Amino acid sequence: MHAIRQVTEADIPALVQMARTTFADTFAANTAPTDMQQFLATAYAPAQLMRELHTSGSTFWFATVDERPAGYMKLNVDTAVTADVQAHNALELERIYILPDYKRHGLASLLYAQALVQAKARGKVKIALGVWEHNEPAKAFYAHRGFQKVGEHAFVVGQDPQHDWLMEADI
Repeated sequence: MHAIRQVTEADIPALVQMARTTFADTFAANTAPTDMQQFLATAYAPAQLMRELHTSGSTFWFATVDERPAGYMKLNVDTAVTADVQAHNALELERIYILPDYKRHGLASLLYAQALVQAKARGKVKIALGVWEHNEPAKAFYAHRGFQKVGEHAFVVGQDPQHDWLMEADI
């Protein structure tokens, strides 16, 4: 059975493992190993994810299959929204990742539906996000949901400045 639940402090070890696994699955083929290791060790360190979990305006959500975490997303509102988000009164979908064995099982759609619920509950009018310019499956997923490219920014992995598309959609 598929479900969504909010991540808690007790989930940090599982979140660290999932974040590292899913990020490497998505980007390792196009990122130098030293850059990847540096990024995973810092961006997804337990202390870093704990800080993000306790940031006002940020929430993490697990998509579960039979009560086991299989994907996650991070949402930001208000002061937690990153500076590159251009839309006014937007919820930022900062991360949405699915473990490799659970891709194409509808979990990303389930997480996105929760993002919409959270955005509406907070009176937001748009959802904004950044997606790697070469992540064609993700770009197609977002385009299918009405997202349009509104800009670009650099996303640094280790020492490698990669390029993300900034995308927005009306709620």
